[in-house]
Amino acid sequence: MSNTVIVKEWKKFRRYKDGAEYYGFSKSVFERLAKDAGAIYKVNKVVLVNCELFEKYLESFRLD
Repeated sequence: MSNTVIVKEWKKFRRYKDGAEYYGFSKSVFERLAKDAGAIYKVNKVVLVNCELFEKYLESFRLD
C-alpha cells in the first residue's frame, strides 16, 4: 500500500466548490460563512472567496 500524501495548495482566492473542499465544509456552509466574512468578490460571472479574509473570520470561532 502506498503512503501517498496529497497536499492541497493554499490560494488567496478560491471558488465556492474548491474552497468547500479545501476547508472541509459543505458548499452551502462555505458560501454562508464566506458571505458572513465579507470575503466575496464577483468578477463578471465568477464568484471568488478571499481566503485571507475567510480565515480571519474563521479564527473568531476558536475555542479557548
